[in-house]
Order: sequence, then C-alpha cells, then structure tokens
Amino acid sequence: MFNTKKHIPRRTFLRGVGVTVAMPLLDAMVPASTALARTAARPVPRFVGIWHPHGASPGYWSPLQAGRDFEFSFITKPLEPFRDRTVLISGLDCTAAYSTVDEPGGNHARGAVFLSGARPKRDAVTPYLDVTIDQRIAGRWGRDTLLSSIQLGIEDPSGNSGNCNWGYSCAYTNSVSWSTPTTPLPTEINPRMAFERMFGDGASPEERRAGRLQTVSVLDSVTHELAHFKQGLGPGDRTRLDDYLENVRELERRIRIATSNPEVELSGEVPFGIPEDKDVHFKLMYDLMAMAFQADITRSATLMLGRDLSASSFPESGYEGGWHGTSHHGDIPENKANYAKVNRYHVENLAYFCDKLRNVPDGDGNLLDHALIYKSSNMGNSHRHAHEKVPVILVGGVNGTFKGNRHLVFPDSTERTANLLLSILELYGIERKSVGDSTGRLSI
Repeated sequence: MFNTKKHIPRRTFLRGVGVTVAMPLLDAMVPASTALARTAARPVPRFVGIWHPHGASPGYWSPLQAGRDFEFSFITKPLEPFRDRTVLISGLDCTAAYSTVDEPGGNHARGAVFLSGARPKRDAVTPYLDVTIDQRIAGRWGRDTLLSSIQLGIEDPSGNSGNCNWGYSCAYTNSVSWSTPTTPLPTEINPRMAFERMFGDGASPEERRAGRLQTVSVLDSVTHELAHFKQGLGPGDRTRLDDYLENVRELERRIRIATSNPEVELSGEVPFGIPEDKDVHFKLMYDLMAMAFQADITRSATLMLGRDLSASSFPESGYEGGWHGTSHHGDIPENKANYAKVNRYHVENLAYFCDKLRNVPDGDGNLLDHALIYKSSNMGNSHRHAHEKVPVILVGGVNGTFKGNRHLVFPDSTERTANLLLSILELYGIERKSVGDSTGRLSI
C-alpha cells in the first residue's frame, strides 16, 4: 500500500471490503527538483457538460453588452464572482434539434443533441446518434482513471411521459452521453448509488451489503491502511488528507440522510430512493462531481438537471410553478419574469459548483482553473419551441488555454452549437474535422 520511495504514486488507493478510496493530490506525490509537467501535479483538464431543458426566459438571459467587462444579466448574475473564468455566448442555434417538413414536432425529444450536435434518427429500430464530446474527452484524458466518465441526473425517466414522441426513441431524452452512435450511457439519479460507484471496488452486492452492516462509512473499511499511510506524510499533507477525508465522510452522511429508507437501511441494502428535496439533490450531485475531480476518480462528467416536459418546481427560486409549464410564458411579462427566476436558480447552483472547484487546490492552480463547465439547452425560447439563440455558459480555464470575462455575440442564423462542440474538443487537444452537423470551428 505505502510506497517507501521518495514520492508516492499519484495512483494510490486505500482498499477495504468492497471499498476503494482514491487519494487527493498531495505534495508527497510530487518529486522534488522535477519539472511540474513531469510530475503528478501537472495540469490535467476536466470537463463537465450540464444540460437543462426548456431554454431561458427571453430578455433575461443575454447581457446587453458584448465583449469584455459586460454587465451580467438577471439570470447569469450569480456567476459574477467567477467573471475571470466565465464566457457567455449569445446567438448560437441548435440546428440539429430543428423540426423539418419531413420530421415535424418532436421538439421535446432531442435533448441528446446537446453534446453530440447530431440529429437523432426518427422511427429507427435502433436509436442512432453520434459519440458525444464528453466521451471523446474521456477517451483522451480518462484512460488511467478509476472511471473514464460519470453520468448523473436529477429526474427519473420513468416519471416522464409524452417526451418519447413523434417516433423518437426515449434514448434521446434519457441520456445526453453516448459512447458509440448506438450506445447511450445510463444516467444515475441516486446520489447514494453514484457514491458507491465512485468508492466501490467492483465487489458483489452481497459483499457490499455485508460491509455496510459492519460499518457506518466507507472510510471505516480502510482505518488501518489509512493510519499506516499517514505515517509517511508531512504536516501539510496530513492536513490536506484529513480535510479531504472529512469531506468524504460528510458527503456520505448527507447522502445517507437524503436517501434514507429505514426498512432498507436495516437490511443493509443500498437505498433506491432519491432525495425528496430537489435543492438537496442538486447540491449532492455537484458535490459528487467535485469530489470525483479532486480524487482524480474521473475527468469527464455530465449532469442532466431535468428532463423535457419536467413538472418539477423550485421554491428556492422564488417561484413555485412547474418547469415546463412555466417555460410556456405566453410572452406575458409577468410570466417571463417568473421563468427568469427559475433560470437564475439553476445558475445559482452552477455558481455553488464553481465555488467548490475553485476552493480545491490542484497543481499550480485549482480545479476550476483546469476544468471547463459547459451548460446549455437544446432550446432558446421554449414557449415557441425555438431552437435558435440557445443560452450557452462556459466556465473554467482548461489549463490556461481558455480566457474568461467575455460575452460572445454571434449574428442571427450564422453559427450553430455543433461548431462550439468542435471548438471545445480542440481545447482538449482533440482534432476532428466535424462534430454532428458542424460547419466549422468557433473562435472562442
């Protein structure tokens, strides 16, 4: 377990019954007198794709000024503390989600275009799309991580009816991450199950159940290994490791409370319920992604904030109307203002995630410096089922290759989201001629 050489390998794990605990980056993992680029502390890019249905309220999303030092809009205001890492884009069209004369309707059935830029096949025996950019990034940067990628969500697919319509497979609304053109990746909505996957070791359900009956935390399974591991660490690394492990324990505690089921807990089973409180659910999922990046468990993640035709409401936003119903604002000023509150609430949660990443040291900076968060929708004005002028938020630094404090505005009907996907891949050193229905790269 413990390496007695001058430095500890970055890929160091503590193992117990049904448990694998990855370690955060420590000074002891960085050999002395070695160039940063040749050590475990070298910057490694991460990627997060966050999808939300139903676009954004017209007049409340796009800032009035283009270029640098713009004034944040009502919806995007929560990101102002991250101005130096934020790029907002106005004017992009999600052309792969358009209805056509041959394929009318189905506007709520094409969420999977978000990371693929490819038009879903209607009336197909086998759903067909394209490999999504999160999976291409995972293939390039996640080959030596415990999980090449993770796919998280908030809403249960079985709770939505009517969105697998007009001949489109439910696969196009159940997942925004596809590993092959015919393989949509399942979305995990239960934070307890996601935590188990991050810290499990592939043991059988019976082995995990036995371990849970004997322990309160995954860390209880590695107590002996942890004490031995800490003996070789300096004071600074011990403090950093203690902070990380306390965060693991606290997150696990919060997940247990949020997903508790007394009858299931007594049997030792992993609960299959999800948090009833949506606000708690959002924050748990963001915390899980931040922890997965901190421990380098994965470098690519997706999060579906909802599903098309979602009836979820968010009292914390200041308005309690259902998501989909509120998005059909009828161009009534009061309704648009209420929908803007819902949109802003989701950006507030994004700011929560950004703050988490910014406060985690990572090599020569922090996790936000080395990541890119791409948050968008397949719709602009959802009331009109319009796929033009979709809201696009980018936050992060991608190891210093991506500059913030910009509002990019493209003329109407000139650029498409697939071109942005192509440009994002380029930021990660992945060269491709096209992505979905792209026509060329954007200057971002």
